Amino acid sequence: MLGSTGSIGRQTLDVVRHLPQRFRIAGLAAGNNVSLLAEQVEEFRPDFVFCSAPDTEQRRALGRLPANCRVLPLEEMASHRDVDMVVVATSGKVGLDAVLAAVRAGKQVALANKEALVMAGGIIMREAGENGAQVLPVDSEHSAVWQCLRGESGGSVRRIILTASGGPFRGYSAARLQEVDVEQALRHPSWTMGRKVTIDSATLMNKGLEVIEAHWLFSVPVSSIRVLVHPQSIIHSMVEFADGSLKAQLSWPDMRLPIQYALSYPERLPNDSLPRLDWDGIGRFDFERPDYTRFPCLRLGIEAGEKGGTYPAALCAADEVAVALFLEGRIRFVDIAGVVEKVLAKHCSVAQPALEDIMAADGWAREAARALAGGSN
Repeated sequence: MLGSTGSIGRQTLDVVRHLPQRFRIAGLAAGNNVSLLAEQVEEFRPDFVFCSAPDTEQRRALGRLPANCRVLPLEEMASHRDVDMVVVATSGKVGLDAVLAAVRAGKQVALANKEALVMAGGIIMREAGENGAQVLPVDSEHSAVWQCLRGESGGSVRRIILTASGGPFRGYSAARLQEVDVEQALRHPSWTMGRKVTIDSATLMNKGLEVIEAHWLFSVPVSSIRVLVHPQSIIHSMVEFADGSLKAQLSWPDMRLPIQYALSYPERLPNDSLPRLDWDGIGRFDFERPDYTRFPCLRLGIEAGEKGGTYPAALCAADEVAVALFLEGRIRFVDIAGVVEKVLAKHCSVAQPALEDIMAADGWAREAARALAGGSN
């Protein structure tokens, strides 16, 4: 479980907690939340653990490890012979090396990290195919598409429709968006997520990233993937087939549902802790086109996916820096898109990138974003 103390990590452990007869946690990896990591280690008793907190805090947290628990690097943990599945719930480019290590070792990878697949989707999917690994989507939208495609032939897909809640600012005017602060941007109307993902949801960058993810996961051209705003967040995505029929996956907006589906695939396991839809209370489903003028991050994500090469890597890096700067109060909410767009305008893409090219694009874009924002952070 990579990213065990984050929102997806905690919800994954909750699924495991309710299905102890089916799953056992072999390893836990976290960032700076050492106190929660220590509690998780105490409860789940993993064989190995990783913590990226500063050395002093690491020693304080890891000094209380059970006798059988060892400290292992992420890549070694993800490829360990005793691991069957690796859940990747880290945010940003952290975890990319671990994803590659897992697929090269032929593991099942339940992927909730958008950036790894956006940055290096071609490499990851190729390595997975060559080594008999499976990349299983955890994002609710991609899990929905995955479920809709079960039993269908790949050539029958005409279009994938990814739904979006629209975020907390769906009805805001351009002038009102100028005044958005951090506290407002972190209030998502439907989902409980980490800070980075929540901001990406507010700018709709997350949907741009999801378009690129869907391209790699389902081998569908970017031009055949559409985003549709659905404020109720009940229909998680749809697939339109060659004959004009559509399939949709519906459920209450709770990430434990797609997490459990990835963990238990191809089975569906009963779990009384998971919510059920109240059809009497739903009332209606609404849909609308996204506004690319008020939310240009969505446009930037789709354009980067269409251009390919190292554009998606530069997109992820610039967005990660811009979001961090916004959370620190150094730029405005509306400046996030401006920073990303200016970085992409200056980027010299490599058309068929190796991993080294992707890492170079990532580093360059981070520096370019910081420079545009007026200094390093």
